[in-house]
Amino acid sequence: MKKIRVLIADDHDLIRKGIRGVLEEFQDFEIVGEAGDGPTLFQLIPRTRPDCVLIDVAMPDFEPISAIQKIHQEFPEIRLLVVSAYDDNIYVQGLLAAGVSGYHLKGQSLNDLVLAIRRILRGERWLSGPLVEKLIDQRVSKSSHNRLTERQTELLSLLQQGLDNKSIAQQLQISVKTVENSLTRLYFVLNVQSRLEAVRYANEHPDLFPSHSNIETQKTVVPELAPPMPSTSSSISILLIDDNNHYRNQFCKTVKIANPHAVVFEADNIESAVDLVQNRDIQLAFVDMILGRESGIICTQRIKEISPQSRIILMSAYPDREFRRQGLAAGALVFVDKKDIDLSTLRQIIQDVNP
Repeated sequence: MKKIRVLIADDHDLIRKGIRGVLEEFQDFEIVGEAGDGPTLFQLIPRTRPDCVLIDVAMPDFEPISAIQKIHQEFPEIRLLVVSAYDDNIYVQGLLAAGVSGYHLKGQSLNDLVLAIRRILRGERWLSGPLVEKLIDQRVSKSSHNRLTERQTELLSLLQQGLDNKSIAQQLQISVKTVENSLTRLYFVLNVQSRLEAVRYANEHPDLFPSHSNIETQKTVVPELAPPMPSTSSSISILLIDDNNHYRNQFCKTVKIANPHAVVFEADNIESAVDLVQNRDIQLAFVDMILGRESGIICTQRIKEISPQSRIILMSAYPDREFRRQGLAAGALVFVDKKDIDLSTLRQIIQDVNP
């Protein structure tokens, strides 16, 4: 039996573990490598020759549009599937136009990921259900593509001046990653494929700019044209469901170190957890597999029914493949060993989830 060779590229170690755990349950899948950043991904692709690459486009040192185009041009036989937390419709369409075969949202069941891989390997396109609905409901007319926001005009002006991404980031006082994602959307709006084409387009269409030639730079943290980016400086609502009081206390202390702005709620049983989810906007929930005589899988199902947008980390001191399978099917983002949840891991999880 010919195996499906998969390369996983995500800077979040827990996400990679979760995806690997799901795919390894199927005998026809083989994980040929893992990458946590752009340079590592480009080293592994020619070395491993995967059939499919699962890519989180928010990785460090990875400019989405140009990187996707490069991979697609050099290895046209490899199918590219984006696995991302971002659901911005223009962002999604830009990546599809650049050469990816599908876009899977991290909030969706990882079991659907198996179906997505099989679909794109058959030459089909894949979009997570919520993306299909959003793209239908939020169609953007062609005329609106030709109208730039003030920030997009400012970004295009800096490109014309020959500034690189680092210089643009310094000028706008934003991160380099935000600049990269901003360019992804700008390229889509202009219907171009690269920085050079964007500059050429701007030179050929001076009417895009305001009457004054020098645009005063506005100092903002996140440009309006960028997809939501993680930030540990903003508040996030976290729910911990565990029947061990000592563990909850230690966990809460660690979360506060990882993100001082986090608001942490606690529950020791399913009903208490459900009550909190019904009355609070819970962005992230950590659920212990064993809650006294109750099941963390049932708790996960209940939370997802009430709050589909909540991200759920199912955890256990005694990891089991069958528990993992059932937990992911119930809607958990990943199934992890409790001993793996340290300060560094918590910080990564919060950064990955927090908009």
